[in-house]
Amino acid sequence: MKVLATYSIKGGVGKTSAAVNLAASAALAGWNVLVWDLDPQGAATYLFRTKAKVKGGSRALVSQRRSLLDAAVATNVANLDLVPADFRYRHLDLQLHDTKGSTRVLAELIQPLAGSYDWVVLDCAPSISLVTEGVLEAVDILLVPVIPSALSVRTVDQLLAFVDGAHPDGPQLRRFEVVVFFSMVDGRRRLHREVLAELPERHPGLVALASVPMASIVERMGVERAPIGSFASGTKAALAYAQLWEELQGRWPDP
Repeated sequence: MKVLATYSIKGGVGKTSAAVNLAASAALAGWNVLVWDLDPQGAATYLFRTKAKVKGGSRALVSQRRSLLDAAVATNVANLDLVPADFRYRHLDLQLHDTKGSTRVLAELIQPLAGSYDWVVLDCAPSISLVTEGVLEAVDILLVPVIPSALSVRTVDQLLAFVDGAHPDGPQLRRFEVVVFFSMVDGRRRLHREVLAELPERHPGLVALASVPMASIVERMGVERAPIGSFASGTKAALAYAQLWEELQGRWPDP
């Protein structure tokens, strides 16, 4: 089993779209996939047409009175289940803080899923928090969407400094791989073209070859409440997510 988290310090960069579309791509390829929507806003839950509620909320999960398997529900995508968001996840930081071994709790919740799922995809809220540290303890792959703009690219350096232990409160040993991909790319903009060329040169091996274009069809997901491949499989955005999945699958062929 491989655990992939779509994560960014900055909001509005396309992490939920990536989580939903990559999970759907993995399921279409025949893998058993679980998405855990960790964001209290519940965008991924909404896109999968599922009610944003977990019995007992985050407290039941953190205390391990309720397992992720118990909380998982089927979606309308074959081979793909979901642990829905719950607005009570907004208290998750506080609940982890009050729990012994707080940064290991999420990993301990995820480990028992290995017999049921090949891929677990975490859709994370935009923040640096105790939940973030818990995610970093649990993942194999941290997938970071970045808009080709100065402020968005700046968060890459902040994130790398944090995960590599430059900050005293950050993790001291990276146990996972960070993969950055460009999101909401507008090839007509000179700045976007410059950033697309510059960031891979500055961080060799960090940036995925696939990039997702700025496209209204991505916003259409909120109307259709489905992965793009379900209603617009031939579009550039759908093909970009499929290419990104193939690239990730090429790096980790055996979950």
